[in-house]
Amino acid sequence: MRKPNQVKTNPFPYSHTNKRYYTIDHYFRKKYGKKVAKVPLNAGFTCPNRDGTKSVGGCAFCSSLGSGDSIPAFFDTLSRQYEEGLGRMRQKWPDCLGFAYFQSYTNTYAPLETLQAIYDPFFSRDDVQGVCIATRADCLSEEIVAYLAERAKQKEVWIELGLQSVHDKTMDALNRAHDSAIVFQWIERLKRTPIKTCVHLINSLPGESEDDMLESARQVAAARPDAIKIHMLHIVKNSKMGADFVHHPFALLSRQAYVDVVVRQLECLPADMIVERLTGDAIQSELIAPEWTLKKTIVLNAIDQRMVEWDTWQGKNHTYV
Repeated sequence: MRKPNQVKTNPFPYSHTNKRYYTIDHYFRKKYGKKVAKVPLNAGFTCPNRDGTKSVGGCAFCSSLGSGDSIPAFFDTLSRQYEEGLGRMRQKWPDCLGFAYFQSYTNTYAPLETLQAIYDPFFSRDDVQGVCIATRADCLSEEIVAYLAERAKQKEVWIELGLQSVHDKTMDALNRAHDSAIVFQWIERLKRTPIKTCVHLINSLPGESEDDMLESARQVAAARPDAIKIHMLHIVKNSKMGADFVHHPFALLSRQAYVDVVVRQLECLPADMIVERLTGDAIQSELIAPEWTLKKTIVLNAIDQRMVEWDTWQGKNHTYV
C-alpha cells in the first residue's frame, strides 16, 4: 500500500509548475521562451481503412471527421483554418506562438507532390514555428520521411503515430488494419532524422485490462519516442463503436480508475519523454460516454493529486538500459 506524500516540494526535474511529469508546455517554454499553441487543421485526407485500400469504415472508435471534431473551420482553406485557429488561441494566450497541427485523418496518405503542396506554405510562414503531422505508420515512406527531414532543418517537425494499443488482437477488432510492429519500426527509422515523434495510446479499449494498458505504456517506454499522448476512450456519435455501444454497452474505466492507470503508466515512462496529453477532446454534443471526460481540469488535477499522494513521478519505475 502506498503512503501519502508528506513532502510539499516537487521532486520531478522537468517541470516549472507542480506537474510531476514532463509536459509539452514545459518543453515549448524551455525552447521558445513562451507559450506555444498547436492549431488543429484538416487538409482533406482520408485513410486506407476508410477508402477500401485496406478496409472500409475507419477505426471503430474514430468519428466521421477523422478525429477533427474540434476544428471550427473544418471545411475552410488551410490558411483560413490556421489563422482562425491561432486567433482563437491568442484570445486565451495573447502572445503565444503557433504550430500547424495536421490532425484529421491520415496526413501522409497522398503522393509526395500533394504533400509538398500542402505543407510547404506552412514552412514558409513567419507565424508558424513548426509543423506537426498525425498519421498512420503504414502511410509513411522513405521519400516522405526524407522530404520532412529536409524541412525539419527549417522548422521543427513532429510526426504523431497512432498506436493506441500494442495488443494486435484489440486493434484488429477495431479495424485498425495494421499491426503494432510497423509503428515501432518507424519510430526507430525516424530517430535517424531530425524529425520528432509522438505516439498515441488509448486507455479502456474493449476487452483490455489495466495490466494490458500498462503493457502498452511499457513497450512505448522501451521504444523511446520523443513524446506520448494518453487518452481515455471516447464513445462518440458517427462512429461504428458509438452505434454499437448504444445497443451493446460495455464497461468503461471510471475517472478514478483512469487516473490510477495513467499514474502507473507515467511511472514506467522515461523521465525525459514529453507528455503531450493525458486527456482527450470530445465535443459534448457528440460524446456518448464517459461523461466525466468533459471535465478535463478535474481529471488533470486528480492525476496531480494522486501523484502527490503516492509520492511518485514520471520515470520513478522506469528501467534504463
